[in-house]
Amino acid sequence: MTTESAPDPALDSQQDGLQAHFKPNISADEIEQVYHLKRAQPLLQVFTALFHGGFDGVLVRLLVLRELASDTASASFTRPDINTRLAYLLPESLETVLMRLRTNQLLAWDAQQAVYRVTPMARNVLSAIDALLAMGKEEDPADMGYLLSQVAGSQMMGGVTVEQLHHLLGRLVELTEEFADAIASGSEFRLRESQAKWHVACDWVERGSEILRAITSDENADHATHRAAQAIGRAQSSLLNMQGMFSRALNQIERQRVHLGQSGLSTTDIKRWLLQHDDLASLAVGAIDLPVVPQFITPAEMIDVAEAELLSDRAASAVQGGLPSGEDAPTTISDGPPMQKELDEWLARLADFTSPGKFPASVDGTAPSIQVHESLLPASFAVASYRASMLPLLGDADEARLQGATGDLARLPVTFTPSDEMVQLPDLHVAAMSLASLTLSLNPEGDKSDE
Repeated sequence: MTTESAPDPALDSQQDGLQAHFKPNISADEIEQVYHLKRAQPLLQVFTALFHGGFDGVLVRLLVLRELASDTASASFTRPDINTRLAYLLPESLETVLMRLRTNQLLAWDAQQAVYRVTPMARNVLSAIDALLAMGKEEDPADMGYLLSQVAGSQMMGGVTVEQLHHLLGRLVELTEEFADAIASGSEFRLRESQAKWHVACDWVERGSEILRAITSDENADHATHRAAQAIGRAQSSLLNMQGMFSRALNQIERQRVHLGQSGLSTTDIKRWLLQHDDLASLAVGAIDLPVVPQFITPAEMIDVAEAELLSDRAASAVQGGLPSGEDAPTTISDGPPMQKELDEWLARLADFTSPGKFPASVDGTAPSIQVHESLLPASFAVASYRASMLPLLGDADEARLQGATGDLARLPVTFTPSDEMVQLPDLHVAAMSLASLTLSLNPEGDKSDE
């Protein structure tokens, strides 16, 4: 004769509550993930005990548990020891937290010795939380450090799971899509921010490459693990190949950059400066002294003006009575550019200097020469600067092959010789100028024949 155990009302109530979240034709026990989560119910209840409620309550529970777990001098704590160690807490609050931790198997109570002990489950939970907190302190905008550390630790212990690899793969896919969106956006600020995150992600990829090679070469790993590791390798390759995409996008933005006059500033500099201000409206404070006062006219004045315009149009159309007669286009005279005139006048002055017999050779046979300022002045500062900028063209063989005024200038038999000294000038527009000379070639035809 057999006896059947009585049904557990609490278990039935929990099962009914879970089933209420699913469709009527689907049983919760048929879902694979539900089975795995139910098996981990003791561990999940530990997290529920720690993190249920407001943040202040969660903080106090973690504070108490971490204080007790950090004491390695003794494995057990009497109540006076706990009161001394956590004397900064109110006795009522401490009693509530201890009762909650004890009820949920985070603290074990030894009634015979009247001491508390931190359970192994509590230490595992605190270790996971501390690892996550430690990764949060590091500069990791890619958010891959913790995931990769879990895979590395599990691989060293020989127990890496497919779920851990899937988490890492999911993060790599998210980063690839994020970087692709940043490239497609065309925003320079978003591109540079994503590129900095990309460099951090590549550092983590390099660290995880050997781990993935160890997983793929492990003969004891199952097919699902091998497949997940290979998918991670492909995702890493896609991530590394985005360097060229970032460079092309930034180069295109650089080519399209707009500079503001001769100030050296660009639209990017203006935008960066504006982004540093939280309240852009405050920049206009004091910029407008008086408000803008619009001037309006009355409807009667509007009617008078419209009536006058209407009558004038009718009178003009009645007089014309047809198409207007044709007229010849006005004759205009196009003046040459001012700088072209200045160049022609200066060429005439230099040609006068090179004319035969103007400056005969000296007794010692040296070629005649003049100071540069004698050929540039008198003139305004702008004209003198323009003439001075043309001096290096004298004797330029490449320029001499061209047609035009600059070619004529290059073909003049004159040699320009600069120096580092300065000469003071009694001029109204130019106070000083570099000391240089223009020397006339005595035998230009012979020089050309030698060439």
